[in-house]
Amino acid sequence: QVQLVESGGGLVQTGGSLTLSCAASGRSFSGLSISWFRQAPGTERDLLARMAWSLGTTYTRDSVKDRFTISRDNAKNTVYLQMISLKPEDTAIYYCAAGPVGVLRYDYWGQGTQVTVSS
Repeated sequence: QVQLVESGGGLVQTGGSLTLSCAASGRSFSGLSISWFRQAPGTERDLLARMAWSLGTTYTRDSVKDRFTISRDNAKNTVYLQMISLKPEDTAIYYCAAGPVGVLRYDYWGQGTQVTVSS
């Protein structure tokens, strides 16, 4: 069992930066793929980035890859989403999720953290 806790959200002005954290407890991320999603009101939850923890390989959605970076801290068992040049359309609840590598299945979800970008 893995518990995921997101943090780092908040209110930022257009052009600002935030770094979101997804910390795991209960077990390590070893063998898991960790993903970041976001969901704005009235929209579907969209995948932003993914990392295969043990391999260190990453994927970032084309529409945000010039501004968002997924990274990790092995010692802290934490995955980050660094976001720069934020825009009002980035306003959403951001979630991290974890599941088996190579399978589009997410067994564990965090509670979400709100990101609001003011114009």
